[in-house]
Amino acid sequence: MSEAPGVPLLVLGLGNVLCGDDGLGVVAVHLLERRYRGPDGVQVLDGGTLGLSLLPYLEQAEQAILVDAIRAEHPPGTLVRLEGDDVAPAVAERLSVHQVGVVDLLDAARWRGRLPPRLVLLGLVPESLELGVRRTAAVEAALPALVEAVAAEARALGQAFVARTDDEMAARGAPDLALVYGL
Repeated sequence: MSEAPGVPLLVLGLGNVLCGDDGLGVVAVHLLERRYRGPDGVQVLDGGTLGLSLLPYLEQAEQAILVDAIRAEHPPGTLVRLEGDDVAPAVAERLSVHQVGVVDLLDAARWRGRLPPRLVLLGLVPESLELGVRRTAAVEAALPALVEAVAAEARALGQAFVARTDDEMAARGAPDLALVYGL
């Protein structure tokens, strides 16, 4: 049995949408897909809180951009970018229960020798992780900049997302899930 062909880029949104700002990574990837068309072969996934279940996706990626809430000594809503060896420590200091799974995911891929050689973590500093589907004003205001940062990072990695026209976005409509996420 041969290995599955590699995915040139995985964009993986992480977080729990039921815990306020913690769900910002999931919301960001949904906004990315709504506003942009991804290149052929690029995977954009809502990884939510799936943890180790995401291992096959991460292992087949040649490059990965993780999108998540990131604890940092900056005001809420601040954009944070980490790369390579700086990613694992950032998710090791967990903000919520799902990040135990993120650390395990990265460790498992590393132990198996299948961690993507290029790994970037993009996110925002959260303000509140309280139970609820609403994000704080600071994070909500910063989400468009995060989506743009993800598209720019993908472009820098050789995978250019193309902005959808207003007509294309209108034609896609607003699925029920988008309404839940406040999209």
